[in-house]
Amino acid sequence: MSSDLFLAIDAGGTRTTYVLADAERVLARVESGSIKRMRVSAETASEHFRGALAELKRLTGASMQAILGTCIGAAGVSVPLVTDWMRAEHAATVAGALTIVGDVDIALDAAFPGRPGMLAIAGTGSNSAARSADGTVETAGGYGPVLSDQGSGHHIGTRALRACFLAEDERRPNLLMATVVTHWNLAGPNDLVGYANTCPLSEISALTPVVLACAEAGDTQALEVLQQEGRELGYLPLLLHRRMVERDGAAWQPQIAFAGSILQHVLPLREALVSRIREEVPELVAVPGVVDPVMGALWRARQLA
Repeated sequence: MSSDLFLAIDAGGTRTTYVLADAERVLARVESGSIKRMRVSAETASEHFRGALAELKRLTGASMQAILGTCIGAAGVSVPLVTDWMRAEHAATVAGALTIVGDVDIALDAAFPGRPGMLAIAGTGSNSAARSADGTVETAGGYGPVLSDQGSGHHIGTRALRACFLAEDERRPNLLMATVVTHWNLAGPNDLVGYANTCPLSEISALTPVVLACAEAGDTQALEVLQQEGRELGYLPLLLHRRMVERDGAAWQPQIAFAGSILQHVLPLREALVSRIREEVPELVAVPGVVDPVMGALWRARQLA
């Protein structure tokens, strides 16, 4: 194990991922609950953070006072409540330099360490980002479920439910409706009306695997839902591509990476996203798989050396 140690943290809204590494390899990886002060109290955040550090020490024997550099990636880094707590907690528990950046930044770095490129993110919510040759990051989307979140779990569930009831009004065969009713253990479409209009948003997002299963079973209605969401999400990186061309000219090489559970598992949506961009940018390179954002945070932590 190298004497230089680095700590990378991906601070999500519900889950936080920690990686301890030396200059060449990952030594340990653990998870905790959220450490974002907009989501949890200072006491709970500290309990999660210190518990994770203790687990890293248990797994590796390394002292947190041997850390040379730490990078924390999180949404909401413009909010002092978030960053002030992170800086104070880090100073109290971990040695070395600290940098705090946005969750989009570490996801971009996981795919394109310090290099230009585009990123599409879709899970419970969605976002897109691009970084130019001079390091400028621009985003499109990411304004939440009411204002944007194309291709997200919430949008997929909502669009699927609307498609169900349009098919019902048109008296068309409706496998998607029957499957959703069964999934929620309801008696029929009438019960679905009441439930869908009052249930938590998380229940709507959780319909994504149901829609995917119907699409894979050959239901054209479900497949159209996923493809339309993919095309709408794909329009956002396309907008960013146009901006990058204006900024970088011929130096811009269009390539896109992906993050989030939707883009990992819902392939019809991902394929529709890529297809939408390639209608205008046929040379687009799509990076296989999905990125691991905490590895982007590790790349940044190592730069602190």
